[in-house]
Amino acid sequence: MAQDLPPKDAQLAADYQADVAVEHIAGVYAEALLGAAGKADQVKDLLDEFDSLIADVLTPFPDLERLLISGLVSDDEKQRILDRVLAAQASPLLLNFLKVVARHGRLDCLRAIHRQFHQLYDRAQGRIRVRLTTPVPVNDALAAQITADLREFLGTEPVVQRVVDPNVIGGAVIQVGDTVYDGSIATQLHRVRQQIIDRSAHEIQSRRDSFRNPAGS
Repeated sequence: MAQDLPPKDAQLAADYQADVAVEHIAGVYAEALLGAAGKADQVKDLLDEFDSLIADVLTPFPDLERLLISGLVSDDEKQRILDRVLAAQASPLLLNFLKVVARHGRLDCLRAIHRQFHQLYDRAQGRIRVRLTTPVPVNDALAAQITADLREFLGTEPVVQRVVDPNVIGGAVIQVGDTVYDGSIATQLHRVRQQIIDRSAHEIQSRRDSFRNPAGS
């Protein structure tokens, strides 16, 4: 249980549980939105519109996003804010959906809903999102080769997002959904180090056992 863990580990466990809960809630909303868009034959258009909402409205204007997720602002006021900000640009389908989310007090899940909506759409199109993390940028030729290898390995069309993280010491970390394939040198070194520690501990224990129980005693 979290209260039995050290404070740092307990916080990590709590954060993980919170993330899982948010993703679950977001998945429910994303499925509802996909169903509504499918009936209206607007899935691709709605996806593009949702992308624009995140990239062109929420990300450049973080104060607006903080306002929409604030517990100090009533759900009714958040719906009025959505009307004022988006009524002129957003489709009725997306605006009504956002107001439903606001009424239920779940605008804090909006980015997760967007992410889940993408995953549902990709799955329906026979695609899967892959996050490729490397210490330096990957050129297009290598990215194309990695994509081809992933296509063969996964049996579906990968949509590869390239991420640069200097903390990855060589190699690459590939995340497919919730599964992480870590081929970085740092991870390999850690595994080798752990194997050496385990083997040394085993040898020490064996020697102690031999000392305590000498042959023929």
